[in-house]
Amino acid sequence: MTLASMTPLAALPSPTTAVWQLGPVPIRAYALCIVAGIVVACLVTERRLRQRGVAPGAVLDIAVWAVPTGIIGARIYHVITSPEKYFGTGGDPWKAFAIWEGGLGIWGAVAGGALGAWIAARQLGIPFAVVADALAPGLPLAQAVGRFGNWFNNELYGGRTTLPWGLQIHRMDPDNPGHALRDDANQPILEPGLHHPTFAYEALWNLGVAGLVFALDRRFKLGRGRAFALYVMGYTAGRFWIELMRTDEANQILGVRLNVWTAGLVFLGGLIYFLRVRGPREYLIPVNAPAVPVPPAGGDVSQVDLSRTGEGPAAVAPEGYRVVSEEQFTAYRETGAVPDAPGTDDAPGTDDAPGTDDAPGTDDAPGTDEAPGTDDGRAADDGPSTDDAPGPDAGPSTGDRSSADDAPVADAGAEPAGTTSGEPAGGASADAAGRADRAGAAGARPADRDS
Repeated sequence: MTLASMTPLAALPSPTTAVWQLGPVPIRAYALCIVAGIVVACLVTERRLRQRGVAPGAVLDIAVWAVPTGIIGARIYHVITSPEKYFGTGGDPWKAFAIWEGGLGIWGAVAGGALGAWIAARQLGIPFAVVADALAPGLPLAQAVGRFGNWFNNELYGGRTTLPWGLQIHRMDPDNPGHALRDDANQPILEPGLHHPTFAYEALWNLGVAGLVFALDRRFKLGRGRAFALYVMGYTAGRFWIELMRTDEANQILGVRLNVWTAGLVFLGGLIYFLRVRGPREYLIPVNAPAVPVPPAGGDVSQVDLSRTGEGPAAVAPEGYRVVSEEQFTAYRETGAVPDAPGTDDAPGTDDAPGTDDAPGTDDAPGTDEAPGTDDGRAADDGPSTDDAPGPDAGPSTGDRSSADDAPVADAGAEPAGTTSGEPAGGASADAAGRADRAGAAGARPADRDS
């Protein structure tokens, strides 16, 4: 075997410069990659939040909190897990604040960003689980983009390899950060051999995790934070084996890199949450949404400015959001009417106005049925357990199905309900008759039972 036969036929190059000067301002490739990743995550999250009913622009309010707290959390995690660089012998504590020199931990970034997102979600009235699930596929995409910052910095690579995609690593100049060290001929100095491009492995793995979350969330409509838990499991599973390949300096516990332990523990936490928590995907309706506008056919309700009325210029953000089922959200998108949640229908005498009745499957509770002429459609009429109280029938326009027919009514010669003359239904008390007469005189329906 000759030396030439051991020489790789191909290799991945690495940049020799990771910092450019724009006048007195340094432009760092690592920072640009992080910013690009944040933009990608925001675009994905914004779209997914709108699909769940959140008003446009909410992701920017969330990012204002999540990005700074994420960066702070990432730095805190790095300093805690590598204290000797700042507090050990020869360390400089003030360097702990020199974030531009590198040193961010993804675990701290996710924890800090989650705290900021939780604060923003409370201010916006959005359930935190909805935000987390909307972010789930965007976060690994952001991480995939951000990992290319390690490529520019010639860092976080793996062991030696002869594979065609082996990575060339430049020796960086400690006196000129962001630039490769050069020899007397002004040529950049390379580290011996080729190395596993672990940054690329992780970037590709993260793309796969994003695709997995997209596919399973679309198939099973995950809710209550389970899509985010799926991301956690997917990312940590990949980080576990990729971390074992890295050769950069790192603190160890029992001879194993700290981040390997962290990946394993976080994976178990995500798995337990995913298996224990159940529930459908949550959809949101603005609390102060009007009941009259109907979005264009096939349009997205989140594209409609529900806060604008008439020609007025004011645009008021929603006061909060109400969690509804997918069926209720679909009905809201199609009709513009805010449906009643099951079991929380109107009080007697304050029933829905015509055209804003309950969505099918969410009819009134017993004793709070509609007035004649404003009943639900045939497919959503009163079920057997919520039929009208004994007494005058609702009339032909509100006739119940045969399986949910009314109780015995007055004789054929009795006056229809809702008139001021005629006797009440047979068997009804005098008090009920008086209430029926008063209701008819006012043009309203008879008093409901269980009122």
